[in-house]
Amino acid sequence: MKPLLIVLGLLALAGCGSTPPSSINDVCQVFSQRDGFFTNWYGDARKVERRYGIPVHVLMATMRVESGFDGDARPPRRKVLGVVPWKRQSTAFGYSQALNGTWKQYREETGNGMARRTNFSDSIDFIGWYYSKTVTKYGVPPDDAFNLYLSYRYGWTGYSRGNWRYNDGARKSAARTANFADDYARQLSTCR
Repeated sequence: MKPLLIVLGLLALAGCGSTPPSSINDVCQVFSQRDGFFTNWYGDARKVERRYGIPVHVLMATMRVESGFDGDARPPRRKVLGVVPWKRQSTAFGYSQALNGTWKQYREETGNGMARRTNFSDSIDFIGWYYSKTVTKYGVPPDDAFNLYLSYRYGWTGYSRGNWRYNDGARKSAARTANFADDYARQLSTCR
């Protein structure tokens, strides 16, 4: 009975939130810091790459820009009268910063009803799922981090309407994602 309690306790601790990895601009460092018995981020990312055809470096660059690999990330709260914290700007949450409605759609379509946005494996699978739909709907190449990110930020409808064309911030974030994807691809070629 005692060994069972120890194992259950360890499993419970493995599910607890942790701080983001250090050196998040180096994907090799990120993977080496999350390569353990209960967590294997590289293995999770490769599994998503095989399932959806989206390269690891694109998946990780998206997560880097969206949450900085912080499983508890949320958008800032709005302020009433510039001081009093109010509602958040959106329902984005977790590693993937997925919105409530899109997360619900993902869970229903994949049959992964227990998926959590605070779980790296679930979140990276979400990004792969989302991007694979963008590839299919709009013909965006699976390694085009710039356009994939724009679809992620604006949603499929906003992307197809070209709403991002009038937003410098969106284009800068997409360029930042593409730059991280390029850096991560180079880094992965040396460490994997």
